[in-house]
Amino acid sequence: MRFYISFFILFLGILSSYAQNSIEEALLKYNNHHVAYINVHEAQSLDNYVFLDARKKEEYDVSHIADAKWVGTGKLDTKEMLALVPDTNSHIIVYCSIGVRSENTAEQFLEAGYTNIHNLYGGIFEWKNKNYPVFDNQGQKTNKVHAFSKHWGKFLTKGEKVY
Repeated sequence: MRFYISFFILFLGILSSYAQNSIEEALLKYNNHHVAYINVHEAQSLDNYVFLDARKKEEYDVSHIADAKWVGTGKLDTKEMLALVPDTNSHIIVYCSIGVRSENTAEQFLEAGYTNIHNLYGGIFEWKNKNYPVFDNQGQKTNKVHAFSKHWGKFLTKGEKVY
């Protein structure tokens, strides 16, 4: 009996380590916070910012922020970065689903000498949750957002989830 109780407690501990109840908890757990966040209200109201989408291509194709450039999730070299954003002093906002993958991409830009990089707090999920528009790969406004997975999709509360 004691074995089963110990096993059950261990199982609950492991299960709870994977469970985040909010975007904030997930970002606290997975990010190292080397990149400054910008919230969606601030980001939406700014001019002269370059948005970079750090998700898989199929996620980007379902929907993305207007005029966002797709950078993907992999390692970028300086040549690729300069092709995307030639001016290293440009104001850049990187986003993904909630802000984890985008931090990794933003760090690469910082390491390459870019100076004005921000991570969109809550990513495209928070953008859509605050009713800001997203666009499909045809440039049409859409209500669909790729939710990445059932686990992460719980943070997308508005819009139509696509998997």
